[in-house]
Parts: sequence; C-alpha cells; structure tokens
Amino acid sequence: MLKKYFKKIILAVLLFSLAINFCLAQNASAGVNADLRTQLNNAGRPSWGSGDVTTGANSLSGIMATGIKAFLGLLGIIFLVLIIYAGFLWMTAQGDEEKVTKAKDTITRAVIGLVIIILAYSITYFVFSNLPGSAGAGTGATGTSGENLTPLKPN
Repeated sequence: MLKKYFKKIILAVLLFSLAINFCLAQNASAGVNADLRTQLNNAGRPSWGSGDVTTGANSLSGIMATGIKAFLGLLGIIFLVLIIYAGFLWMTAQGDEEKVTKAKDTITRAVIGLVIIILAYSITYFVFSNLPGSAGAGTGATGTSGENLTPLKPN
C-alpha cells in the first residue's frame, strides 16, 4: 500500500521543500535589496541630513508586494510541474487517445494559468510601483524630512 502512494509522497515533499526554499530566498533578497537601496540613496548626501531614510521595502505596501511576488513565483513553479507532468503523460500514452487528450487538456489549462499569472504579476507590479509612499512611486520617494530619495542619474 505504501508503494502505491510513494511517488505522490515524494512529489509532495519535493514541492513543499521547493516552496519553502523559494519563500526564504525571496525574504532574504528583499532585505538585501532594502539595505542596498538605503545605502545607494544615502550616498553623497550631506551628513547634516536626517539620516533616517525610509524606503518602500519596509512599508506595508512593500511587504504585501513581496508576498504577492512570492506567491506568483510559487504558481510559476506549479505551472512548470504541470507541464512536465503533461509531457510525461503524453510520452507514456503509447497511442492511447484518452491519455493523449488528458495531456493536451493539461497543457492547455497550464498555459491559460500561466497567462493569468503573468497578467496578475504585471497588474501587481503596476499598482504597487505607483502607490504613494513606495520607493518606486512616480512622484519619487521621500524620507522623513521630505527630501527626495530618488537617486540622481549621471549626465
């Protein structure tokens, strides 16, 4: 009986470990990006400035954006697993039309899901980059004393 569910158990453990690893990597990179952004924004500022610079990465919108990006990344991993599964079904169908049809339907649904994921990501990126007070806002992020934190572009 254990042999019957062995593949499903291994797949579930593998997917769970990938999801945990992906979420931890997203969380770690968000902290590094926030520190790097703060250092770049403070570079070349006069020492008499406020020194307390807040960026969008530590705000509520930044945290929500990171969580949504991690979730959409997990959905991308699920898409990849579905495509591999459907390809495996198709290759092992051995001429059985029912299995081939099931594989084609799985691929079609996975591609539709990928399109929805890409649209959701682009909408999320647009919304969170244009929120007031976020580091990527169109008006420019400001620190606590009101100075502009948008990095200067070289001439």
